[in-house]
Amino acid sequence: MELQQSQKQTQVLTPQMVQAVKILQMGVPELQEYVAETIQENPVLELPEPSDAPAPDDDMARKLEWLKSTDRQNAWYHAQDAEDERGDWLSRQGYFVDEDRDLKRYLLSQFMGIDLDGQIMDAVEFLIGRLDDNGFLEESIASLAALSGIDLAVMTRALIELQAAEPVGVGAQTLTECLKLQLLRMSGDHRLAIRIVEGHLDDLARRRYNVIAKDLGASRQEVEAACALIRGLDPKPASGFSGQEDPVYIAPDVIVNAQPGGFEVVVNDCTMPRLKISPYYAELMRTSDDKEVRGYLSEKAAQARWVMRAIDQRHSTLLRCAQQIVERQEGFFRSGAAHLAPLTMGEVAQAMSVHESTVSRAVRDKYLQCGWGTYPMSYFFCRDLGGQTMEDGVSPNAAKALLKKLIDGEDKAHPLSDQKLCQKMGEQGCPIARRTVAKYREELGLPGAAGRREREG
Repeated sequence: MELQQSQKQTQVLTPQMVQAVKILQMGVPELQEYVAETIQENPVLELPEPSDAPAPDDDMARKLEWLKSTDRQNAWYHAQDAEDERGDWLSRQGYFVDEDRDLKRYLLSQFMGIDLDGQIMDAVEFLIGRLDDNGFLEESIASLAALSGIDLAVMTRALIELQAAEPVGVGAQTLTECLKLQLLRMSGDHRLAIRIVEGHLDDLARRRYNVIAKDLGASRQEVEAACALIRGLDPKPASGFSGQEDPVYIAPDVIVNAQPGGFEVVVNDCTMPRLKISPYYAELMRTSDDKEVRGYLSEKAAQARWVMRAIDQRHSTLLRCAQQIVERQEGFFRSGAAHLAPLTMGEVAQAMSVHESTVSRAVRDKYLQCGWGTYPMSYFFCRDLGGQTMEDGVSPNAAKALLKKLIDGEDKAHPLSDQKLCQKMGEQGCPIARRTVAKYREELGLPGAAGRREREG
């Protein structure tokens, strides 16, 4: 057996390099947790004291506030925060709501001080305990009476009392009953809407106004007005209480601000305070006579500097990625999702002179906030569908935007089939297959032509 020698070069990742890669792909919450753990383990590394921390950037604060007010996705949450500062909306209406917004406590609070027969009150409490997260009773009143051992007449009276409480519609056993309870509580004559709820919910969902009008002997205009009223009702009256989680706010990693001459891209440093070497331990490392202490502190200081460099490198790589995204997706930032262009991570990596995996890690679990909303940075990478409308083709998001525009503008009495939509999209520079049209339509939550048709009588 002959032995041979050969030489080859291989790249070996050191533990520090592996950790640097992990830091690069960390999102804000994960990085904050990592920094907190590292500070606990390394006494040389510390956060600046409040007095040492730089004063808040007023300009950055103003930009963040502006983005909050223009962010179309988070506007509702910010409006809710403003309401909370002035007191809960329900409290201003005179209702009691505990701080946890618990449905059962909220309902029980409405019976405090009411002179109800003890048996009826017991039945009301039992019914409240059987409500689902949306405020419905899934079992019949007879079965609930049998289950509780309470007389059926008492349970029926308790149900009437419960259904008179807030939120309106609570205690219903069906969607029809829920909507009807809400209509009955509203002022004005809503008999037509009640009849539609009782017998034509399926026709309402399919917008078959002429069918409803013919069956109920009403004009189409009257039917459309009644259906609009019904659509404004709450099919899940208690969803805002039971099981409601507090909104999760996304801390953007990158902020894009529109400027007269283009766009300003900044990394959001507000979520990640700058680390520093502890002056106390730096001085101790310099002056200590104990060689072992100096060696230990020197090692910890080297680790601390490496962590700080890795975080700075993450900051730099993230900024460069974001700048490339904004440069190549200028149409999106100026005009919205319909103008999102095809873009690959490989193209960005080539422009940055890094490996594609570096871009992938840099955008993983990162969010970009702009005037259109807050988006995962991966949202801006999409494949080319081969269209010719834009210089670099058409992205799936742009195709979906065009598809929705065509459906919104169609004749509802003669809606476009998927094949016809396919043809029209091709005519507008977005040639995609019929099955792709169907797929995108379903992803948009839009029914087929039959489900969109408003049938004639």
